[in-house]
Amino acid sequence: MAKRLSRQEKREHVIINLINKMFEIAGHPVTFDDIKDRKDNWFQEWTMTIEQNDQWKEWGKKYLMKNLRINAKLAEREMVWVSLQWGLKFSNYNI
Repeated sequence: MAKRLSRQEKREHVIINLINKMFEIAGHPVTFDDIKDRKDNWFQEWTMTIEQNDQWKEWGKKYLMKNLRINAKLAEREMVWVSLQWGLKFSNYNI
């Protein structure tokens, strides 16, 4: 029988998968393992388009709803926080 993950372990696993998917959607050959021990602003080293970010947030919303069993509104809010904290900078953002 597989070990049941604690709430904290499950959240850490979810974050790792979200970051890996972000790099995949943005087209970068990087994974969480490549950046996990870095203390610098690694998220500014790579970019993604606004459309890629929207695609990632939509995928992440569904992923969170399924894996954390949360409702759509809360999943959207969580993805905004994840994007704010670990999201890549936009390559096509015009001020």
